[in-house]
Amino acid sequence: MFKRRTFTILALILLACFLLAVPGYFWPSYLDSPAGLLVAVPYLSIYLFHKAGVPGLLEHNGLCGWGWCAPTLFGWCFIVAFWLMLAWWLARAR
Repeated sequence: MFKRRTFTILALILLACFLLAVPGYFWPSYLDSPAGLLVAVPYLSIYLFHKAGVPGLLEHNGLCGWGWCAPTLFGWCFIVAFWLMLAWWLARAR
């Protein structure tokens, strides 16, 4: 479970995600590219979990009029934990 190889693969997965996200900071139009859409998937997945019925993920319980509600602190923690757990399982499966 806590093998060195698992941590190495996990670090490589997280580094790849980071390297995919960094150009969006410098060139906002990068986020409209296919690689930028891959970066947006973890963030946008919070709306899928909200639609599936997980309570407390979005501010104002998802009722923000025409705009998209921002995640709550619990929502950010939930999404980070979910995607880190998914990356951990992927690293362990290798």
